[in-house]
Amino acid sequence: MTIKLIFNHSWIFLCICILLIPHHATCFYLPGVAPEDFQKGDLLRVKVNKLTSTKTQLPYTYYSLPYCRPERIIDSAENLGEVLWGDRIENSPYVFKMREPQLCNVVCRITLNAQTSKEFKEKIDDEYRVNMILDNLPLVVPIRRPDQDSSTVYLHGFLVGLKGLYVGHKEEKYFIHNHLTFVVKYHRDPLTEVSRIVGFEVKPFSVKHEYEGEWNGKNRLTTCDPHAKKIVSGSESPQQVEDKDEIIFTYDVEFMASDVKWAYRWDTYLLMADDQIHWFSIVNSLMIVLFLSGMVAMIMLRTLYRDISKYNQLETQEEAQEETGWKLVHGDVFRPPSNSDLLCMHVGTGVQFFGMILVTMIFGALGFLSPSNRGGLMTVMLFLWALMGLFAGYSSARLYKMFNGTEWKRITLRTAFMFPATAFAVFFLLNALIWGKRSSGAVPFGTMFVLVLLWFGISVPLVYVGGYVGFRKPAIEHPVKTSKIARQIPEQAWYMTSVISILIGGILPFGAVFVELFFILTSIWLHQFYYIFGFLFIVFVILFVTCAEITVVLCYFQLCSEDYLWWWRSFLTSGSSALYLFLYATFYFFTKLEITKPVSGVLYFGYMLLLSYAFFVFTGTIGFYACFWFTRLIYSSVKID
Repeated sequence: MTIKLIFNHSWIFLCICILLIPHHATCFYLPGVAPEDFQKGDLLRVKVNKLTSTKTQLPYTYYSLPYCRPERIIDSAENLGEVLWGDRIENSPYVFKMREPQLCNVVCRITLNAQTSKEFKEKIDDEYRVNMILDNLPLVVPIRRPDQDSSTVYLHGFLVGLKGLYVGHKEEKYFIHNHLTFVVKYHRDPLTEVSRIVGFEVKPFSVKHEYEGEWNGKNRLTTCDPHAKKIVSGSESPQQVEDKDEIIFTYDVEFMASDVKWAYRWDTYLLMADDQIHWFSIVNSLMIVLFLSGMVAMIMLRTLYRDISKYNQLETQEEAQEETGWKLVHGDVFRPPSNSDLLCMHVGTGVQFFGMILVTMIFGALGFLSPSNRGGLMTVMLFLWALMGLFAGYSSARLYKMFNGTEWKRITLRTAFMFPATAFAVFFLLNALIWGKRSSGAVPFGTMFVLVLLWFGISVPLVYVGGYVGFRKPAIEHPVKTSKIARQIPEQAWYMTSVISILIGGILPFGAVFVELFFILTSIWLHQFYYIFGFLFIVFVILFVTCAEITVVLCYFQLCSEDYLWWWRSFLTSGSSALYLFLYATFYFFTKLEITKPVSGVLYFGYMLLLSYAFFVFTGTIGFYACFWFTRLIYSSVKID
């Protein structure tokens, strides 16, 4: 009856997953800020954010370059997630009025020296992009794709400059984008006449401005004159970056009415390039994994049903002595493993990760993690990690007591410190490298103190409380008794050895997520938005089921081979998918990224190593609990003499 019930639930799960597939590639979200209404003539203040580069992965503040500055630089309040991402939001001298177009506004004039020209050239070499914000919308550069007539790709921020050759010259020159044509898209309410900003775009130009007479700040430019209706079109001579060069920064502002409503203004930013390939790959992967999972479940359930029926029909002592397979090791299958303390710590940490990821996925799928709330995702995940320490301590202590452990305080504290201490040590070393490069991505000591306070003030006490509650619970009783003398394990076939079994077990869970992994890595390292939590939640569920099923299958084969050392192998079987994740991250580094600086490479592999370790703990815990439930189920279903 139990086996049939499980079979029915599996098919119910498959149906639910199919129904959950979105029909359109749109993202629902609840805005993180209230809309702001603007009347005609209201001031619009542009804020500047960090300079970013996909080649170095080292962000810098906007004013680290000698750009035009306002009279007073004011830093915007940033949350924990923004600081960790390297965001530094400040005011700027770009100020204009709502629905009042402007032409050729002069921001400032600077004269380069050897040092400033070198700084600009370095940023141009590394393809740094300037990020700005208006009404909490990031600045984008629209690029029409040549292969599709109606498709437009939006690049976040504009390049500091570019390199090029003059006709007849062989030496490359550096040119700076010193003229910006802003396009502000707005949606106007026909009844109230108020407007809301729904888009913020820019067309950058490099132009060597000219003027008559001596510069006094009020000169009329001959290259860009609103009175003569002469605008910058890109045909003018570009502005070169060299020592003692004079650069005049200017901008235009255009306003464009849009039918897009304020609630949907982020859809443009959330649409990803090659979205059709993205959705097709996800659905294809979903169907394949679900089909394989269904096949595995059917085979396993039929085989188990036959085994249990056969074992329960054995009546004579001679028949019982001739039994083979997994029932033969019933006296050793629940024998405590070696290094049980380490296993308890990893399982407790995996439960902590599971709780954090599950709640984050639910919030994201429901739309509560709005992209307009910068750093919100990172902040929520950190606080959820700390709160889930309660379940980590409870799980590790319960498991530790089942293994006949007595020092619950020690195992609890080790659970509270194992992964966070490792992550903090790696993070501190990587942060020191970023600090040496004077990047805004370096986390200040104040934020470091907040992270330590979050760890010691919330996470550690909750792990301790969870361990106390878990250890006070009665020990988990096994369905069969453990014999005093361990049974000798027969020699295993080559394909059933630990290494082969573990490596095979990690392939299917990795296959369930590798397509989505590509888009996640792209969003992180190529600075794109990723907020498709609906599909990500489905992939999360598929990963959970796949880890559980592949571990149960291999555990069953292991027990049938009379090998009862399943505790660690169940954890490592699904956890080995982290190895494939790191190998894929290495492949992604050499094929998709253009990182050339050693420090940037160290940052990439350092953070990906941490991510792989977390993935190992998370998937290993799923496999462990699935196998634990499976062994208890099958040994409680047969009569043991």
